[in-house]
Amino acid sequence: MDLRALRYFVEVVRCNGFTRAAEALHVTQPTISKMVRALEDELGGPLLLREGRGVQLTDAGQVVYARGQQVLEQSRQLLQEVAEVDGIARGSLSVGIMPTAGHYMAPVIARFQQRHPGVHLHVQEQGARAQRQLLLDGRLDMALGLHGTGQEGGDPSGDPASEGLEYCTIAHQRTRVAFAAHEVTDPEAPVRWSELAQRPFVFYTSDFALHQAVLQRCAAAGFSPQVRLETRYWDFIGDLVAEGVGVAVMFEHVIARFDPQRVSSRPLMGPELRWDVVQLWRSGYLSRAARAWLECVRAVYPQPPA
Repeated sequence: MDLRALRYFVEVVRCNGFTRAAEALHVTQPTISKMVRALEDELGGPLLLREGRGVQLTDAGQVVYARGQQVLEQSRQLLQEVAEVDGIARGSLSVGIMPTAGHYMAPVIARFQQRHPGVHLHVQEQGARAQRQLLLDGRLDMALGLHGTGQEGGDPSGDPASEGLEYCTIAHQRTRVAFAAHEVTDPEAPVRWSELAQRPFVFYTSDFALHQAVLQRCAAAGFSPQVRLETRYWDFIGDLVAEGVGVAVMFEHVIARFDPQRVSSRPLMGPELRWDVVQLWRSGYLSRAARAWLECVRAVYPQPPA
C-alpha cells in the first residue's frame, strides 16, 4: 500500500474536503483525487462519499481512516528511530507554537538548531486548543500550550495528565483588557467583567483558549459579548483596538508589545484569568530529537519567575 495515498486520504477526512486537504499538504487537488482513487481501487471499493464541499466516510472508509492513522504514526516513529541510529545527526521534529507566544520559543529554536543542525524542524502555528488536539492526535511531537494555575483562571483545556500528556512550565501569565490609549487614564485601575457588557469586543478565533474563556466569563457576568471581529493575529487585534473597533482580553505579555501611544490596558478582575504557558508532550516514548528539544527548553527556562 502506498503510504502517501493513505496520508492524502486521512488528510481529506481531517479537512473534510479535497480542496482544504490540498492546501494543507501543498499539492494540487487533482493529485490528491488521483491518489485517493488509487487507494479505493486497491482496496476494492469507495471510501468516501462527496457531499457538496465536504465528504462522508463509507463503512469501509471508517475502518481505513481509523487504522490508517495508526499506520502513519507507526511509519513516522519507524523513520525517526532509524534516523536516530547514529544519534541526532539527522531526523525531524514537529513543534506547535501559539502565534501569541512565538517569542518564548525563539531562543529555544536558536539553541536547538545550533546544537542539532541536522534535525529538520517543522513548526506549526495555531491556537492553544488546536495545538493540544494535534499533539493528542500524534501530529505534533511538542506543543506550546496553556495550563490552569489553580487560581481564578481555571484550566482552559483540562488536566494534561488525564489525557496522557506531560508538561513543564515556561512562564506565568495573566490577562488584561486592551483599550485605545486615549480611553485609559489609570492603567492600574481594575476593570470588572460586568463593566464590559456594553462594550464591543475583538476576539481571537475559536481555536484559541482565550476565545472560549472570555465567552464563559462574560456569560458568568450576565451578558453575551458584542463581537465585532475575530482574528488569529495578535498585532491585528492591537490595530483594531487602537482604532476603537472594540476592546480585547489579551495576555499581558502580548499587550506589552503594542505601542503605548496607541494601545493601553487595565487589569481584569472578577475573576482574573491567570494561566501558565507550558511545553506539552505525550507520555511514553520520546525520540532523541524530542528529548534534545526538552533539554533546550529547560536550559532556556529553568524556573519561571513567580
